[in-house]
Amino acid sequence: MAEDAVTPMHDTRPGPTDIHDSSIIREVKRAAVWIGMVLLVIGCVVLAQPIMLIIGGLVFAVILDGGTRLLGRVLPIGRGWRLAIVTIAGFAFIGWTFFYAGTTLAGQAEELRAVVTSQSDRAMGYLRQTGLMPKGDMSQVGSQLLGGVGRLTTALSTALGALSSILMILVIGIFISIEPKLYDRGVAWMLPTDSRDGFYELSNKVGFTLRRLMFGRIVGMVVEGVGTWLMLLWGGVPMAALLGLLTGLLAFVPNIGAIVSGVLMVAVGFSAGSEAGLWAIATYLIVQTIDGYVIVPYVAKRTVDLAPALVLAAQLLFGVLFGLMGLLLADPIVATIKVSLEEWSKRSARNAGVDEDAASEVAD
Repeated sequence: MAEDAVTPMHDTRPGPTDIHDSSIIREVKRAAVWIGMVLLVIGCVVLAQPIMLIIGGLVFAVILDGGTRLLGRVLPIGRGWRLAIVTIAGFAFIGWTFFYAGTTLAGQAEELRAVVTSQSDRAMGYLRQTGLMPKGDMSQVGSQLLGGVGRLTTALSTALGALSSILMILVIGIFISIEPKLYDRGVAWMLPTDSRDGFYELSNKVGFTLRRLMFGRIVGMVVEGVGTWLMLLWGGVPMAALLGLLTGLLAFVPNIGAIVSGVLMVAVGFSAGSEAGLWAIATYLIVQTIDGYVIVPYVAKRTVDLAPALVLAAQLLFGVLFGLMGLLLADPIVATIKVSLEEWSKRSARNAGVDEDAASEVAD
């Protein structure tokens, strides 16, 4: 009985998975890091579309959070009420835009398609006559040009997939904007305790930058859309309202959106005559100059200075890798990466300064 009393309840002897050799532990950790990096890359490739949808939801949450904070400066009510007002107002505007485009602009949209097709055929005919474009089936040329755009992912390949993707982005964005700190704490909980303060600091900095970036983007959309509409209407260019709406929507995509809207504007302008075409060119130059030299520098000064070539390269790369979602989200992704690298560099410099001070104190 005495021997039974001192016999341990569980076997405490080392098992086959108990590793006490420090060199083996170090090598296992290194191998785990490399294996984790490989799995992370594979996961990003396989789960590219869901990741882009999550990023889109985060960007939408930033827009809602920025509007809620801005409304709080003039309307001192609870955050939930302010978020509800911003959300309802945003959906009301989107609904009105689609209703207006579907009723008032439906005929103009069909006319715009016919005008663009006619002007494109005329341009291609002129290029063939001058020898700059080889004669042949233009559909083959078009397929070759579109072949380099990249693969579209399955969720955006059909109208149903696009609708479900948009709905998923809206739902994710609304849930995150309701209680953003909850998700910050959830991510920070998975980090080491000594890294959590740095994560909170980085999260606040990235959120601040993206709120300013998206605010500037929305202001640019409004300025370009309304300015284009008023100037085209003043110059007698047909379909001014539709062109203004398309210009405002395409302004969300830097660089590429301006090029597409400019081509549409000039094509419609010259379809009504040389004077209307020249006025359309002047309108495009004036609007883009105001946006490029007034709005964009002001926003960049208060957020993060992104070089246009860097943004364009990111758009082309993400567009090829992730399709339309990558093209739309390239700008905020690049801004987030740049801010994160800058904060990491500042923190490393501060830590290096602290280490140097501690070493000098020890030496003294």
